[in-house]
Amino acid sequence: MREEELEIAIKVVIVGNGGVGKSSMIQRYCKGIYTKDYKKTIGVDFLERQIEIDGEDIRVMLWDTAGQEEFDAITKAYYRGAQACVLAFSTTDRMSFEAVKEWKMKVENECSEIPTVIVQNKIDLMDQAVVSPEEVDQLARNLGCRLIRTSVKEDVNVSSVFRYLATKCHQIMMQQYNVVPVGQPQISAFSPTFTKSKGTIILRPSKKASRRKAVLKKCRIL
Repeated sequence: MREEELEIAIKVVIVGNGGVGKSSMIQRYCKGIYTKDYKKTIGVDFLERQIEIDGEDIRVMLWDTAGQEEFDAITKAYYRGAQACVLAFSTTDRMSFEAVKEWKMKVENECSEIPTVIVQNKIDLMDQAVVSPEEVDQLARNLGCRLIRTSVKEDVNVSSVFRYLATKCHQIMMQQYNVVPVGQPQISAFSPTFTKSKGTIILRPSKKASRRKAVLKKCRIL
């Protein structure tokens, strides 16, 4: 991608209790690796991957809560600019399942309503399950969210989670902004440069510094 181009960049926050596999999910999706040993992340865990949706390149930026969840210390900067959310819980952790509703409320308080997926991770351990399929289905219906069951360890349905969210966000962007490309521009999820003309948002190229540093500074992480 040329430096003068804008990009479609979607920020996705992954929330849920500690130890449910949030960091492992990001690592699996972005790097294709799985780490068996659980280590608490310090700071902000931020990875990205570029995919194609409807013929357009979309950069999916994944933000992990980085071990702060147990202290209820996730800052507004973490949520700022988020366009989609993963609510994760573990098949083998009842408390993480019961906390999903509260996590959804926290996200809505900061981001209003955004495309959200409930992810039941560790389905490879169904013989140790502490929640029933019926309970999980009912929770998804009650919260009005898409449910996707995953196994990060076995790489089952991990890509489906983020492709679904990226597709939903892309559809919303196109519907809301009726975008007319200038050359081959792309939409920035953080600070699009645009001008209005007869109700149409026309994107203009903007200078970009280091993508990662710019994003982190924008959200006051650096």
